[in-house]
Amino acid sequence: MKKYLLLFIIAVFAMSCSKKVEVKGKITGGSPLERIEFIDPTNISMLPAVNLGVDKNGNFSGSFEAPKSGMYVISYGGKQNVIYLKGGETLDISGNGMTFPTEYVVTGDAKKNNDFFTATQKYLGTYAQTININDLMMKDEKTFLKGIQKIESDINKNIDENVKKFNPDNGVVEWKKNDIASTLLTIMTQYEMSHKQMGNPSFKVTKAFTDYEDKLQANKDDMIKESPAYRSYLLTKMSPDFQKYAEAKAKGKTDVTTSELFSQFLKDKKDMPQSTKDYLLAFVMTQSDLQNQMLTDKSLAKVRKIIDEDIKDSGLKQDLNRLQLAMKGVKVGDAAPDASLVKQDGKKYSLSENKGKPYLMMFYASWNPYIAEGTVPVLKEVVNFYKSKMNFVFVNMDDTKDQFVKTSNALLKGINGINVYAEGGLNSDIAKKYGIYGFRLPSFVIVDKDGKIASKPYVNLGEQELVTILDKLTGLSAPRVDPRVQLQVGNNAAAQQANPQPAQTK
Repeated sequence: MKKYLLLFIIAVFAMSCSKKVEVKGKITGGSPLERIEFIDPTNISMLPAVNLGVDKNGNFSGSFEAPKSGMYVISYGGKQNVIYLKGGETLDISGNGMTFPTEYVVTGDAKKNNDFFTATQKYLGTYAQTININDLMMKDEKTFLKGIQKIESDINKNIDENVKKFNPDNGVVEWKKNDIASTLLTIMTQYEMSHKQMGNPSFKVTKAFTDYEDKLQANKDDMIKESPAYRSYLLTKMSPDFQKYAEAKAKGKTDVTTSELFSQFLKDKKDMPQSTKDYLLAFVMTQSDLQNQMLTDKSLAKVRKIIDEDIKDSGLKQDLNRLQLAMKGVKVGDAAPDASLVKQDGKKYSLSENKGKPYLMMFYASWNPYIAEGTVPVLKEVVNFYKSKMNFVFVNMDDTKDQFVKTSNALLKGINGINVYAEGGLNSDIAKKYGIYGFRLPSFVIVDKDGKIASKPYVNLGEQELVTILDKLTGLSAPRVDPRVQLQVGNNAAAQQANPQPAQTK
């Protein structure tokens, strides 16, 4: 029952607009070592739209281009919640460091939409407890449909009551109804699939069932863009046919990617709108190949070609390219992008100053988990071994130059290399060019003597592949690292990405 309840409780949505959102607020008892992120969950890449720091008094502020007006995930201190953001408005939000953002207070422009959303979510949470979905799933089709239709009617009645009470924007109301429709469609396809799996593979639903599915999809052009749940529903419906197709096409092949197979599969869907194909293909790519750390360079090249040739929507193409840059880095062999950097004394610094000698770049920040205890000790060993044959550039991603000076002096004192600051931190020019986000810190990239990218980004200096590249570029031969040390460092990096927690800077 829990997997169905989750669909009622978790809400994600977006509207069609692209305007700047101003954010300001205070977290009582908030820590400068924690970060606030806003993520558009309907965005294919699921990358943070902004990463904001909190000062010593718990205050924070910033702005970002919201790809769409709609519901965003807000995260802080390992906790998450959802909040409605409308392009062009200012979000005033506050809370307590112990509970934020699980609990928050919104005032000003954004209050009415978030009050509406909070009220409908509260109702859904209570209402879901009164429904035995597992029992309904076991009923005959007529009884099941009657139950689903009652659920829709009850929820929409509550939505209408809250519209009268809070007078929210039309956009948030339409999203809420589309979100409910996506949820109900998901339950319906689960019903159909479960009955096929219960010893009756030839089970087929009636016309009444499919007619109701069609009714729920009346706004499908919006739903495919707004709702990951709706995309999952469509993919579930396609799954049996795609499975057969993939097994036939991939037979005897070892280097075929899921993206490749699904792209070919969609080309035979002549009656499917191109926008639907784009969103489904992009959704599959992000869930499979673009997050596959074991993807070979050859397979990655195929995926990049599919993005360029088969995805027609320019926004989706941009999102996918951002994700592949964040996960895979700048293409090996391409010129290393230069960017605006500054030294502690205020003098400008250019990466091109290293031309003629290979170099290793480290992106880091004071709030990095494990940076002091997990990364710096290994970094010292690497630098001491290779410093005669290559350069080292340490790029700080903190919010202010003052914090950069404190952090670099504390963490990197005595380590041979160039200490530089990326003005703007995670919102800086170099962060965008190299796909640097909070979950990718620390990150290490190797550049050869000709100024070309020589490696994918690494989060673990102990990886043998990274050491092999350093050896090749310098002509040196590093001692083999104890696999147990590599495993420990790797586990730290993996934990950081799964659940980022700040580390105290000494």
